[in-house]
Amino acid sequence: MTAPMTSSQVEDRAEEIRGRLVRMPGVDPSWSRLVEAVDADGVPRTWHLLDTHAGRDATDVRGTLVCVHGNPTWSYLWRRLLAAPPEGWRVVAVDQLGMGFSEHPQGTLGKPRHLAQRLTDLTGLTDVLDLGDRVVVAGHDWGGMVATGWALAHRDRLAGIVLANTTVWHDFDTGLPLALRFSLAPASLRAGTVDTPAFVRGTTAVSSPRPPRPVRDAYAAPYATAADRAFVGQFVADIPTRPGDPTRATMTALADGLTALGQEPDPVPVLLLRGPKDPVFSEDHLRDLRRRLPHADVHRYEGASHLVLEDAPRTAADVAAWIRARVEGQAPDDDPAGAPRPTVSDLAVGTSTRPWAGLTRMAGEHPSALCVAEIRDGEPASAVSFGQLETAVEHVALGLRAAGVRPGDRVGLLVEPGVDLTTAVYACWRAGAVIVVADAGLGFAGMGRALRGAGTDHVVAMSTALAALPAMRIPGQRFVAGDVPAAARRALSVAATLDELRAAGRELAAAGESMPELLTGDADAAVLYTSGATGPSKGVVYTVDQIRAQVGGFGHIYRLRPGDRLVAAFAPFALYGPALGVAGVAPDMKVTAPATLTAAALADAIRIAEATTVFASPAALRNVLRTGGDVTAEQREALGRVEVLMSAGAPVPASLLQELRDTLMPRAEMHTPYGMTECLPVSDITLDEIESLTGAPDEGVCVGRPIAGVSLAVAPLPAEVGDGDGPLTIEAGVTGEVCVRAAHMLDRYDQLWATTHAAEHHPLGWHRTGDVGHLDAEGRLWVEGRRVHVVHTPAGPVTPVGLEQRVEALPEVASAAVVGVGPVDTQQIVVVVTREETATDASDTSGASDATGPTDGTDGADAPAAGARRVLRAVAGRLGVARRAPRVLADDALATAVRESTDLPVAAVLVRASMPVDIRHQSKIDRAELAAWAEQVLSGGIGR
Repeated sequence: MTAPMTSSQVEDRAEEIRGRLVRMPGVDPSWSRLVEAVDADGVPRTWHLLDTHAGRDATDVRGTLVCVHGNPTWSYLWRRLLAAPPEGWRVVAVDQLGMGFSEHPQGTLGKPRHLAQRLTDLTGLTDVLDLGDRVVVAGHDWGGMVATGWALAHRDRLAGIVLANTTVWHDFDTGLPLALRFSLAPASLRAGTVDTPAFVRGTTAVSSPRPPRPVRDAYAAPYATAADRAFVGQFVADIPTRPGDPTRATMTALADGLTALGQEPDPVPVLLLRGPKDPVFSEDHLRDLRRRLPHADVHRYEGASHLVLEDAPRTAADVAAWIRARVEGQAPDDDPAGAPRPTVSDLAVGTSTRPWAGLTRMAGEHPSALCVAEIRDGEPASAVSFGQLETAVEHVALGLRAAGVRPGDRVGLLVEPGVDLTTAVYACWRAGAVIVVADAGLGFAGMGRALRGAGTDHVVAMSTALAALPAMRIPGQRFVAGDVPAAARRALSVAATLDELRAAGRELAAAGESMPELLTGDADAAVLYTSGATGPSKGVVYTVDQIRAQVGGFGHIYRLRPGDRLVAAFAPFALYGPALGVAGVAPDMKVTAPATLTAAALADAIRIAEATTVFASPAALRNVLRTGGDVTAEQREALGRVEVLMSAGAPVPASLLQELRDTLMPRAEMHTPYGMTECLPVSDITLDEIESLTGAPDEGVCVGRPIAGVSLAVAPLPAEVGDGDGPLTIEAGVTGEVCVRAAHMLDRYDQLWATTHAAEHHPLGWHRTGDVGHLDAEGRLWVEGRRVHVVHTPAGPVTPVGLEQRVEALPEVASAAVVGVGPVDTQQIVVVVTREETATDASDTSGASDATGPTDGTDGADAPAAGARRVLRAVAGRLGVARRAPRVLADDALATAVRESTDLPVAAVLVRASMPVDIRHQSKIDRAELAAWAEQVLSGGIGR
């Protein structure tokens, strides 16, 4: 259509579109409007928009968010932002010409409408819209390029840019993603994109999770016929695969423009959204945008694919929060506790330019003293002195610099704890690089996801891990710690071995070269990863000064002094040693399985190193205790010399420490530090103090008082989900989310802007730990569980740990976990237990005839518990569940004992052979998995 539509035609068309929108989930037909504007060819065209202020006065808005879709979607993609815009903002989502319900402009499959024309088209539209002088432009897919072009042409009113799964650059020499290669092939271009709906339907087919059918149909609605899909094909045909294609020059101009924008003294705020499972726009595209826009905020939505705005519903709220924080500069809240975070710690080791000063000092004063050792089969497998490590670090750093490692580069480390890992870590820091440590505890898939997401520039891998790099799709130049056959080296593109880097650095040092001081206190130093026990593992970024403060705090609470020796069964603690001037010894155990640490292996490490301090997780210590009877007299003597034992990673039962003290380590002062990947250590408590608290009325696990330089408070939990937390308080007995302030807490989550914003800006300067608990009258912290594990009952929130402790005190129970089953705010409490080996096996229970709970009747049970069981029975009845009891239900005696241990209404007691736990510590119970399992059991889905 080339002639302008008459007013009656416009109205008829508008009514037709609104009639179709009525049937689409999540869209308000009142947002729909038609606007006429001149296109790039000088022809008036009718655009379709979704506009929060359609038919309303928009002169008093705080700003306007203009949203541009890609191919083959339409303005429907942005419906969640339209439904929940930033407060006071107008949202306008356009259908590009030829797309959605907008008019088709000029163009054919052979001569498609080019990107430059689409940039001009959009400017023509915005010229007739009253957008105001504060505009944030957002784009997805090809719409990201269109949005970028508009942004660069309208800097006078540009207030921000949001780009989602898009790019302005592609290395066309490497080819195209498989899906686009197929779509662009001459034989399939028309067939796949125009004649059939394959391309249209394929876009939602790759979503993760797959949208419901009505949503998929809504995306496809404007493209029902081949004529409707003409410009779907043209968008694909415009991909500039040949050097002379006009759109390639446009992309180059956009890329240069973004680079210039990123170099401005006060650049406009930018938010980059990423769905990592995208089969079209890769991590390379995101890395390119980050290089051009180094100031940009990034948020990755693990599990999301190309349609990240569809796949991750929270994107709308995150964009709104980002506009409030970055564009409007609003303070997060008015909590009086809010204040800038502390930046300096009196406990920090070294200096901002030389955080390893403790290593250098020991190398000068005691060069032959043991620094790092690995124990295998009761003997040192490898060991270096402080002098040897100092020299090796300097030489490897020189070798890394010669190999192209630059300050700020990210270096992924896939090396087991020991000499090579310690050398690599300190050499990277000396070269000004950022270490990325994704330990084996994340599992194969988790490590790959972490390192890909981190965007490593280089990787140092042990030879056994090297072959996995291609499968994990980890980017970056490759170095290997160890020997590798020449053929494998060529096939895996190994740039150098660690020994070769050391040799190259030795030659450079002999020629007079040395490493300059490249670090600053606020430079990134490390990306570490959470265990992933309560969700996808998150990258935690620490600066140099934060690492210095963390290491110093660790040394302070355990009174570690230069020359001391530490046996560390957890890699980070071993790595701290050289910076403290303390020897770190890795015992003989499997890194991914802490429970493989035996008493004999621990004793050998202590004996060989003459160590007095030990760190191990609860899972490791349980096996040490279990195998304690196997040690020799010499090994028992070594264990008896331990002066300090630390255990963390999960709640540490006092009984475990007591048994270790009474049987193996009589001299040891037992400590259980509390902290998390985001801030460690936070607090500390000794076994003696734990024992002094026996009989205290407090719920949870006491983790002691905060260490020097740490502040603790709680944000009181609301009575109902969805209500806001109360202001931070240090009042005794108030249960809420634990919040911490310290110089050594994380700088931010890596490429998780919204998570960082939520965790550390409410109130400002505090980190929300995700744990729940309370402070007692003496200022000690009692942890009552994770916030995501709180059971939201009709009577209010119930934290799990207190009830779990009471149940675990029963003689027949080995471990217990409390989970919630049912809708939030009406959840029922379910207790899952494992039994002591001497107790009756749950599979032998009999007499339980109700599929939803033990048939102990209601005599003696309180009314709420009986009511809860009736609810569960009713649910099971509606689902047609058989009335025979599944074998996982506790017998009457155990169920009664559990209920009598608490005043809380327990709906069901279930029995398992074991608890699902995290890989890293093998101690943190996966309550989310347990809750899903319990729900299946109680609905009749599992009868084991």
